Amino acid sequence: MAGPYLRLALPLLAWAGVAATVLPAGPVRVVTAAVALLAVPGTALVLRCRWPADARRAPVTAVVPAFASSAVLGAVAAAPMLLTHTFTARRVLVVLAVLTTLLVLPHARRWPPPDPATPSTRPAPPPPPGRNGRRSLRARALAAACLLAGAASCADPTALTSPASNARAESEGTVRATEPPDLPGPWHLVFHDDFSGSGLNTRDWATCYDWNVGGCTNAGNHELEWYLPGQVSVADGALTLTAERRETHGTDGKTYPWTSGMVTTGRDHWEGTPRHTFTYGYYAAAIKVPAEAEGMFPAFWLIPAETRGSPPEIDIAEFINTATHVSANLHWRAPDGNDTHIGKGYGPRDFADGYHVYAVDWQPDSVTWYVDGVQRFQVTEPAAIPHVAMELVINLAIGFQVAPPPGVDSARLDVGWVAVWQR
Repeated sequence: MAGPYLRLALPLLAWAGVAATVLPAGPVRVVTAAVALLAVPGTALVLRCRWPADARRAPVTAVVPAFASSAVLGAVAAAPMLLTHTFTARRVLVVLAVLTTLLVLPHARRWPPPDPATPSTRPAPPPPPGRNGRRSLRARALAAACLLAGAASCADPTALTSPASNARAESEGTVRATEPPDLPGPWHLVFHDDFSGSGLNTRDWATCYDWNVGGCTNAGNHELEWYLPGQVSVADGALTLTAERRETHGTDGKTYPWTSGMVTTGRDHWEGTPRHTFTYGYYAAAIKVPAEAEGMFPAFWLIPAETRGSPPEIDIAEFINTATHVSANLHWRAPDGNDTHIGKGYGPRDFADGYHVYAVDWQPDSVTWYVDGVQRFQVTEPAAIPHVAMELVINLAIGFQVAPPPGVDSARLDVGWVAVWQR
């Protein structure tokens, strides 16, 4: 019979595996989750069944059944999620942690029934003492708490995260940055910022395009803003890009009627080194677009790191003078050298009502766009798929196609988190 320390260690290891899913990708996360998945639940089941009976051989002979049982229990837990398209590693680990806790709970001793072949005039044995009853009551309460926690965690992808993070995940389908995409493949988190600090992490982000120092704009679009670092702020678990109608003198010698903010994983200047570049992967961000739509052009997109300009270009989410339709676009260079693109819009929907998750899965043979976890567009044409390292950009441009109307003097774009996974 297993000692109390082992019975206590098993549920602790199981719940440690659940907690490890919020850690960045690395050996600690992998090892902790693997133990919780492959060894713990089966060991709890073997102990509950008291197999094998020979205590001297138990440590050796129970290894294979424990691992086999863990594999079966993991498959049983994952199967319904796969069938309903709700599978995540965290949910499987939560179910196994609940099951492990229930398996190691103490249970009240049951007195054996009298043997009818042996007549006896003695009265039936007394019921178990009150201590066992209290222990059984505590066990039932703990079991109920585990079941409630497991049900809540499996029902809500944002469970087991901080209240501030849950507040940002206001809209349907919004998931935490630490949850891998619900797509086939072993995903690894390679970039993540949930803006939990008090300022922008300048090791990850620059506040201008590569081609300007001390400010910038996108002259190719004839935009009205001059981007400045002061228009970028981090507070209360969110990144905010603020646009203001304020005359601003650019280092290019021109004067702009608006100033705004942007972030990129690129360089500080033309000769610098990009902070982060990515080739293929799943890119996602929780974004709340400004309600002042006319004259605004917020975008979440990828541009080539080496050439510093498009094409190619992957526009994950663009809102061109609208807060109700999001555009997904892919640009590439045609054989004649011209910019060729294909795109699709999704809407209408009030995207300014809260945070929504915009994502793209860029693979060597396809580019697939998602809004709140639902596929909206896909391109598989070989000539259109980019194969170069990209920088990530989020910006709030002003005046593309039309200028903001009189009376609109400011706007803000909020970003709850940004993440990149790769296989």
